[in-house]
Amino acid sequence: MTTNTTMKVPLLDLKAHHAPLMGEILEAIKGVAESNAFILGPQTKQLEASVAAYSNTRHAIGLSSGSDALLAALMALDLKPGDEVITPTYSFFATAGAVARLGAKPVLADIDLSTFNIDVKQIEKLITKKTRAIIPVHLYGQCADMKPILAIAAKHGLKVVEDAAQSIGAEYSDGKRAGSMGDIGCFSFFPSKNLGCWGDGGMVVAQNDALGEKLEVLRSHGSKPKYHHKIIGGNFRLDEIQSAVLNVKLKHLDSWTAKRQANAKLYTKLFRSAGLDKKGVTLPEPVYAASGAKHFHIYNQYVLLVPRRDEMKAFLAEKGIGSEIYYPVPFHMQECFRYLGYRQGDFPLAEKAASTSLALPIYPELTQEQQAYVVETIAAFLK
Repeated sequence: MTTNTTMKVPLLDLKAHHAPLMGEILEAIKGVAESNAFILGPQTKQLEASVAAYSNTRHAIGLSSGSDALLAALMALDLKPGDEVITPTYSFFATAGAVARLGAKPVLADIDLSTFNIDVKQIEKLITKKTRAIIPVHLYGQCADMKPILAIAAKHGLKVVEDAAQSIGAEYSDGKRAGSMGDIGCFSFFPSKNLGCWGDGGMVVAQNDALGEKLEVLRSHGSKPKYHHKIIGGNFRLDEIQSAVLNVKLKHLDSWTAKRQANAKLYTKLFRSAGLDKKGVTLPEPVYAASGAKHFHIYNQYVLLVPRRDEMKAFLAEKGIGSEIYYPVPFHMQECFRYLGYRQGDFPLAEKAASTSLALPIYPELTQEQQAYVVETIAAFLK
């Protein structure tokens, strides 16, 4: 194969992903239509029980999106205006956006460039009398370094909300799964996620009974019993049709994860065989030694650091290869967060990631031929 031949390699192929499941999914949706139970029905209850078991948590509460999961989590912890929450400056917007929506202050930290997750060494020096919580993000499918984060939180009496939007099923150590280690874990079921529904959807998980019950109340306007409100919540309910789709797909998640890991392993082999790791291409590799962890890095994204990133992205597009930039603008450089007082240069590693990172196709249905074509095309560009 040569790069003169154009092959189509989309960033994500949802059509191929859903094709084998289409009959079962449509049958499940038909069941919802016939039941007329459209909100918080048996499909959602089944999904909550399954996700709680899968994540090794006591409670799972289906919510309207991953963004609302973060918002509800912070509401459950009674975050107030003026409170401070420590979070990385490099993530999807909702991580810091949920903090700001409640009138609290996102206090930003740089990242560890080898994992794209929060630099644990920076956390303790950011703690003040106003700090209430830490939000570590398990970015791209690999858990943040949770052991020191939990130790810092315990030392200072802080809550930990895990942003596990991209990492359901990822493991840290001794089989501890994303979302199960902090006070509350937050998942997203956006269609592009490793477990995605057919619209928006999310979930929170918790070990504490009181927090689990509070989150369940918060998702329905804080109502318990119906029409009686001791607290103010929101309309954060997970749609029953989305739950039906997810119940079909969850059964396949482990096999999809194994395929993503195999694809990542092959990419690494191909990049090294082509010598591209010696030409400025930094490959993603798990860095935490995790005993007993099967799903260490689940590769929701496969993200490189590359030279001439924007040119490379355009070149790949010309050759029929999809790619994406996650995330081009860190929080401290977003216009809406200008009031926080940060400047360009304050978080150099996040800024480097924002200017040099590129995500390649990694979905389970990706073929070895397609992967070889991607690597050959990047090699041709770097020549």
